[in-house]
Amino acid sequence: MSRIALITGASSGIGKATAEAFAAIGIDLILCGRRKERLEELAVQLGQKVKTTFLVFDVRSYKEVTEAVQSLPEAWKNIDILINNAGNAHGLSSIQEGDVADWDAMIDGNVQGLLYVSKAVINGMIERGKGHIVNLSSVAGKQTYANGAVYCASKKAVEAISEGMRLDLTQHGIKVTNIAPGAVETEFSLVRFKGDETRASKVYEGFDPLLAQDIADAIVYAVNAPARVTIADLTIYASAQSAPTIIFRK
Repeated sequence: MSRIALITGASSGIGKATAEAFAAIGIDLILCGRRKERLEELAVQLGQKVKTTFLVFDVRSYKEVTEAVQSLPEAWKNIDILINNAGNAHGLSSIQEGDVADWDAMIDGNVQGLLYVSKAVINGMIERGKGHIVNLSSVAGKQTYANGAVYCASKKAVEAISEGMRLDLTQHGIKVTNIAPGAVETEFSLVRFKGDETRASKVYEGFDPLLAQDIADAIVYAVNAPARVTIADLTIYASAQSAPTIIFRK
């Protein structure tokens, strides 16, 4: 029987790449996000390989999350894999100059959103005595950098939640994997810099950044590991990167 994976933030970047990688190995997909048109297009595309459906909701709304997950038909309720990928960075500024709206967006999306989606899925995994949760952290969760205090804090929270989940859920047959990507070229910087394409593109100049597919490959490895193996925590840097803010550019 095919496994079912629910992926948040599936309309672009790492979420979309993970959906494509899962479809290639026969995992059925519940694609989640806010951009309905993109989700529909991806569901049709990947529906040629596996069964697909999609849910439109904002992870920051507990009501939207729970109603969306509860609306799944019975055939889709047995979720084997949860990919908590949805998240964001807003702004790059000192703590004293930070925008409260940016802070709220990061804490609500990166922390509360992850908790809300997990809450909606975990009990079903416990009832079935199996499951795998993959949380997308960041190297920013490993080391705080200047002008990124709140974003780094939100990703440190993801790291702590991953540890706590593992402590609570291992006894129920549920694996928990935390993946911390380094510099990945996606829409991430475009969102952080609020549509400033010039500023966003400079983040990736002078070196070969990671691609979303590289992170998807790691996720596939984690969820396909033998039953006796849990990939607990995985940090992935671009080859030119030695620390969150240290990149050797050409």
